[in-house]
Amino acid sequence: MKCLDQRDPEPGAMRRALELAAAIGAPGPATYPNPRVGCVLLRSDGSMIAEGFHRGPGTPHAEVDALAKAGEGARGATAVVTLEPCNHTGRTGPCSQALIEAVVARVVYAQADPNPVAAGGADTLKQAGIEVEQGLYAAESRALNRVWTHAAELQRPYVTWKFATTLDGRSAAADGTSRWVSSRAARLDTHKLRALSDTMLVGTNTVAVDDPALTVRDQEDRPVGVQPLRVAMGERNLPAESKIFDSGLSSGAPSLHLRTRDPHEALASLWERERRHVFLEGGPTLAAAFLEAGVVDEIVVYVAPFLLGAGRSAVADLGITTIADAFRPRVRSVDVLAPATEGDEPNVRLILEPAPQAQNREDR
Repeated sequence: MKCLDQRDPEPGAMRRALELAAAIGAPGPATYPNPRVGCVLLRSDGSMIAEGFHRGPGTPHAEVDALAKAGEGARGATAVVTLEPCNHTGRTGPCSQALIEAVVARVVYAQADPNPVAAGGADTLKQAGIEVEQGLYAAESRALNRVWTHAAELQRPYVTWKFATTLDGRSAAADGTSRWVSSRAARLDTHKLRALSDTMLVGTNTVAVDDPALTVRDQEDRPVGVQPLRVAMGERNLPAESKIFDSGLSSGAPSLHLRTRDPHEALASLWERERRHVFLEGGPTLAAAFLEAGVVDEIVVYVAPFLLGAGRSAVADLGITTIADAFRPRVRSVDVLAPATEGDEPNVRLILEPAPQAQNREDR
């Protein structure tokens, strides 16, 4: 294969490895609980031998994919990989051992593995006499797996809280009606964001009152793609005919009733089920519980340009009595969503992230 850059081929190879890692598409139910990883094998002259990428749980990891294509040609090669080779046996064997058995001479990886279960591959490679270098395009690799990395570091699912509100902070009118606070454009945008998660989470009260399907749907309101796990959280008993339990509405997607009010318990249970990204769409009480527990990592808000003056607040009482103690997330982006259909209103979408102290309210 053609040489990338004979003067310094590894940066070019890492850029290619990042492209390969992204080739599987956006993260979501089809990729979690695993990260997206790419690998390029180089000869000593800088030319490529083979390349590979991880396609999802149960499939060969990027290194093994590349090694299989290279065969005996991997002997003496440099492996350029976006994530530290794993060091444990899960659905597949350890990549560190596969590289050792292939007799590669050098491994260059971007991001250290934040998962304590899988980390340690670099040390294993060094002990086997393989030269190892870390850090090339580390920030880019972390950005590629932003949510997965955050979840691995916290050892709990990443939580995105989404809600829609009027200009005066109402999520429903005084009579309880809430369809529709957000515009059609905002609702379509929500489905795109839902598709990036592997878990939809609401409270049992939302299920009992609104009976949501919690599916990812297209413009024609049809389920599309691999569906996330649908979860109701709370101790309230739910009707068996609730849409959340109807697999026919979700292309067979599973559902779960977590009988707890504790966000930490809920997230621990979901982590054990290998869930890595929770999309929280619960009502004000559940939202307040997650905020108070300090386990909201990202906030997506759709603001509609009208006032109600009364009705349900977007979030319940947080125990804040003075401006000085206000919950102040940092703004990551602000976008105006153009009307999707005639008569639709433009909505403003804000994406925010809690300040570090806000994510640790329970420790204060």
